[in-house]
Amino acid sequence: MQLDAPLRQRVQDRLQTFALQTTPCAGHRAAVALTLLEEGWGADLAGLAKPTAWSSAAAVLLTRRALTLRNHPGQWSLPGGRIEPGESAAEAALRELHEEVGLRLDGSAVLGLLDDFVTRSGFVITPVVVWAGPARATLVADPAEVASIHRVRVQEFMREDAPLLEPIADSPHPVLRMPMGDGWVAAPTAALLYQFREVCIAGRTTRVAHFEQPLFARK
Repeated sequence: MQLDAPLRQRVQDRLQTFALQTTPCAGHRAAVALTLLEEGWGADLAGLAKPTAWSSAAAVLLTRRALTLRNHPGQWSLPGGRIEPGESAAEAALRELHEEVGLRLDGSAVLGLLDDFVTRSGFVITPVVVWAGPARATLVADPAEVASIHRVRVQEFMREDAPLLEPIADSPHPVLRMPMGDGWVAAPTAALLYQFREVCIAGRTTRVAHFEQPLFARK
């Protein structure tokens, strides 16, 4: 799947016709940037082949959280954070994208939103789908927040074994994980990736807010 103008238009059209579900919240709100860009040299992950030349395949930008962070150290995540007073979700996602990985984009890069996801730790997360285009500039991780940056090919999230659903004792709903290489990504990030796959790439209306997070991701 190439990162090209038809893909951008297709994703934007699907988000514009998607019946968005939002969650009212007077407390903690956050936004994440679900960023489409070129695979480049690819993700250095077990089970994923790294291209030997620059690849223009469509990819999603993921990070590993710094091990020094108090909440969710070392976990897979999308660039993002709290929505500040006076900010929209899109503005917050773009600000965090620049702060965490050095990628500066303006409002024209925003293609649309996916459903809010309420975490067990008390945040309402709004996923903002962003088009970064070639993004050939070197991405620079903020060491206070990001341990590593990865461009993971969109096709990796279209695997037939995704999503992985696992029963959990304290909920009627299963934990959702997304396989990636020889490993996997946990919800809430996995839930957002799965809805992105279904709505933006496959063109299927799919809800994910009911899926559970594993115990380690709830802190």
